[in-house]
Amino acid sequence: MTTAHNTTPQYPFTAVVGMDDLRLALLLNAVSPAVGGVLVRGEKGTAKSTAVRALSALMPHVDVVGGCRFACAPDAPDPGCPDGPHETGAVEDRPTRMVELPVGASEDRLVGALDIERALSEGVKAFEPGLLADAHRGILYVDEVNLLHDHLVDLLLDAAAMGASYVEREGVSVRHAARFLLVGTMNPEEGELRPQLLDRFGLTVEVAASREPEQRVSVVRRRLAYDADPAGFAARWAAEEDALRHRIAAARELLPGVTLGDAALRQIAATCAAFEVDGMRADIVMARTATALAAWAGRTDVLEEDVRQAALLALPHRRRRNPFDAPGLDEDKLDRTLEEFGGADEGSDGEDDPDPDGPDGGPDGGGPDGGGQPPQDGGPEESPRTESPGLPHQQERETPQAPEGPEAPEAPERQEQPAAPEQAQEDAPGAGGQKAAVGATEPFRTRRLDVPGLGEGADGRRSRARTAHGRTTGARRPHGALGKLHLAATVQAAAPHQRARGRSGRGLVVRRDDLREAVREGREGNLVLFVVDASGSMAARKRMSAVKGAVLSLLLDAYQRRDKIGMITFRGTGAELALPPTSSVEAGAARLEQLPTGGRTPLSEGLLRAHEVLRVERMRDASRRPLLVVVTDGRATGGPEPVGRAARAARLLAGEGTASVVVDCEAGPVRLGLAGELARELQGTAITLDELRADSVSALVRTVQGNRKAA
Repeated sequence: MTTAHNTTPQYPFTAVVGMDDLRLALLLNAVSPAVGGVLVRGEKGTAKSTAVRALSALMPHVDVVGGCRFACAPDAPDPGCPDGPHETGAVEDRPTRMVELPVGASEDRLVGALDIERALSEGVKAFEPGLLADAHRGILYVDEVNLLHDHLVDLLLDAAAMGASYVEREGVSVRHAARFLLVGTMNPEEGELRPQLLDRFGLTVEVAASREPEQRVSVVRRRLAYDADPAGFAARWAAEEDALRHRIAAARELLPGVTLGDAALRQIAATCAAFEVDGMRADIVMARTATALAAWAGRTDVLEEDVRQAALLALPHRRRRNPFDAPGLDEDKLDRTLEEFGGADEGSDGEDDPDPDGPDGGPDGGGPDGGGQPPQDGGPEESPRTESPGLPHQQERETPQAPEGPEAPEAPERQEQPAAPEQAQEDAPGAGGQKAAVGATEPFRTRRLDVPGLGEGADGRRSRARTAHGRTTGARRPHGALGKLHLAATVQAAAPHQRARGRSGRGLVVRRDDLREAVREGREGNLVLFVVDASGSMAARKRMSAVKGAVLSLLLDAYQRRDKIGMITFRGTGAELALPPTSSVEAGAARLEQLPTGGRTPLSEGLLRAHEVLRVERMRDASRRPLLVVVTDGRATGGPEPVGRAARAARLLAGEGTASVVVDCEAGPVRLGLAGELARELQGTAITLDELRADSVSALVRTVQGNRKAA
């Protein structure tokens, strides 16, 4: 008997239009959870969440021990279950759970909470299960996984890899099984996951809204029909849902009998080596995925098309070398590798004549017998298929990978640059003065630029802050729920009252007022706001390339330190917010690459725009402290009274306590030192491009803190 969690049925999985890659990846994990989960990358409004939630209705029911909060299987209960040991008794049959992890969840909500007071005073492990326990033998869905705090992502992926969750508080520990299908969704515009975290997801797919009008019409028509009558809409798709549910069960039964031949295994190893993926996880995931593809197609042998499809799902997110690399895979290179290392193997039909309409429906699994989907043009309502066989999303990702090579067309312009004073580079008033964008030099490792003082912002790697993780610096009474217990301080607070409390045994009599939590100091992420001078005085080709290289290096540093970033550019007569504050440094790098130069230098406009942006961001998140990075040569030539107005704008920022760094881009034998004067007005520090490098030995390390003291 099917039990619904609510009165409104889920949107049917088989009614989802298009998105063959996403549906196939989800179904392969339903067939073989060992594949390792799915990361879904895509723009907003592409039904990522709808498809994931619909999958839960297709999963087989599970038998659990009656009354067990950790969903132990009756035939093989977890020997370490906190609710155990289990006696033979009632067995509950229930649908597979789908548990959602909200972005703002706490560590205790994820892994569970241990009652430290009872543990100390009574020796009882009073444990309240978290979401990992709820998701055991089910689906754990994390929407916007890229916005989840790093330490929560670490806990989540560790549990997924080990199949167990551990909760430890001052020597008291609880362990319980936590095996689940992990599905994460994210919008890349809001920031990327770290490469080492990307690697922990088995498969990844890119989704985007269709540009075909007929397919978009089908999406809207079906959604409106579902919203008008959810039960009736689900009933019309019930037959297709049942057929797909039975196919998942059949593939699960067939999976143990699938043979991964030597030829297929060689192709897997050669493909991973050819794309230079790190470690061996990619090989293992590809092997499991290819095996699941064969079972899904109703075969007991793995063919070359299974290996190819497995590579397209398992490798794109593993070939990124830095956060500015776009995920993707060169399919021509993949085909050459498979052909080179292919060979006759048991059950293989050869590799020269693949049949896209064969048992597995071709590489995209979108055919009638493969890919996991019933033919949508044969469903309860009209939905013409508009996607041709293949991987349209994968193919679209290949285009940006071609080298742009900005240096080649710009070489003649570099040769024509006159060796004139920098002020002569500015254009005459009234002229447009815009020059074509130039490429950036290679990024380098930068010094860490800190915000002074002790903050309380989100965990990161830049400035000192009180955080939930870090070294213990003291103890305090808990504010609200107890965090990390400071055992020594708790015992010290309880010790003087033991006689008055009638202590008679060995145990310590502890009251709530005795509890102390640890005060920890770590690092926080900041809002790094770049104010970049794009005026004519900065427009010399080699010089602007170096400036862009420096900003790109700072962007990479901000990514590694978990900062939010924003970018303001000023040139001509005003300033522009080129990038509103975001976690996506990739967007910052893209805007920087397209940045044109030329015109006068309205320095004051750039600083005033920075003041306004920081004011708004302070209202949105007062705990995230800003760091202003001004990249300029210090000249001010735009607008009325440009020098005085720029000085007043700088003092306005300094008066609000904004930590700032001026990256001095002045070059040439004659230097005016204007960037240094600007830094003094900002009560910040000035460093040259050379001093920005972490390996520079031309000057002592200078931090924002030190220069503010000097000022």
